[in-house]
Amino acid sequence: MRILLLGYTGQVGWELARTLSTLGEVITTARDDSADLKLDAADLDQVHAALDRIAPDVIVNAVAYTAVDQAEGEPQQAMRLNGEMPGVIGDWAAGHDALVVHYSTDYVFDGEKPTAYVETDPTCPISVYGESKLAGDRALLASGCAVIILRVSWVYGVRGKNFLLTMQRLMRERDRLSVVDDQRGTPTWCRTIAQATATVLARLPADRQQRMALRGVYHLAPAGETSWFGFAQAIRDIAGLDCELHPIPSSAYPTAAKRPANSRMDAHKLAERFGVALPDWRRELGYCLQDTKTTR
Repeated sequence: MRILLLGYTGQVGWELARTLSTLGEVITTARDDSADLKLDAADLDQVHAALDRIAPDVIVNAVAYTAVDQAEGEPQQAMRLNGEMPGVIGDWAAGHDALVVHYSTDYVFDGEKPTAYVETDPTCPISVYGESKLAGDRALLASGCAVIILRVSWVYGVRGKNFLLTMQRLMRERDRLSVVDDQRGTPTWCRTIAQATATVLARLPADRQQRMALRGVYHLAPAGETSWFGFAQAIRDIAGLDCELHPIPSSAYPTAAKRPANSRMDAHKLAERFGVALPDWRRELGYCLQDTKTTR
């Protein structure tokens, strides 16, 4: 299996490169010289040329414009990377009988539903970021390629920029922090995403017709739920940090982009189709923090 991994230097891409190597040859791309192939994913001609050059069996797209607030002022940049680029991948894959794995977001929902979202729930993004990611999902599905779209939420890890690393830094610098407590979702370790992706790829049938029957959107979310405040509490307690935390409403911490009040996602479809059973998010956080200690 020849796998082209787009976005090697991101927190998810880095874990994918380590995990997918057990399935076949992995060719990585990044904007710098750290990967096998230097590629600016915002240059759609470069993307198409790279696909022609590598001729992969599987394309795993971990590239995304993820600066949620910044996207409000840069809608064209966000749409190009999140909305248009996946369409280029999908069109190429459809014409070359390749499989695409793509990562979407819980921010395609408006957060008005009181319970966890399922894949068939209507989408209604309330931010430029959410709109751009939804455009990418739709472009991939419209291309007719064999595609697995994995919606993920509140992604964190030991690399890049994310809530875990920000909280750890702030808790070491300050005695007291206020954290939003009226947005609910599920934190997801980037290694969990990579391992689930590898399981899906390993269990996909070789037959094209059977693969096409499995194409579509799947929610990839660990068990359990929390708020950003609850997530911060768990980080503090598991990491053994000393910081006083106080819950605040979103109105007390205004941001450029709106966030859904509820972005919990039901992952039963992924478990039923591929046998991917995801553990409780707190357990995964513990593993992540333990891994951080052992790798220092």
